[in-house]
Amino acid sequence: MKLSELQSHIKEFDYAPDLPEHYFLKLVEEVGELSESIRSGKGGQPDLEDLKGSIAEELYDVLYYVCALANIYDVNLEQTHDLKEILNKVKYNR
Repeated sequence: MKLSELQSHIKEFDYAPDLPEHYFLKLVEEVGELSESIRSGKGGQPDLEDLKGSIAEELYDVLYYVCALANIYDVNLEQTHDLKEILNKVKYNR
């Protein structure tokens, strides 16, 4: 799935443009949970029964709320990635 497809998928069922602070606070919460998972060392690609509390699950949750916030602020993350890559090539001489 492309990032734009994920954004569209999330927007279909979770889009509340009047609650950006809610999505931001959820993002911060998920980053905290990701930190806990990293400390626990629950890395690698888990199967369904091992997904709960894994780094993979928490990374997805962070990505989910990043996409939700991007939707609220009308940001196309794929397009932003392309633009940021141009800047980074200059900045980091890549």
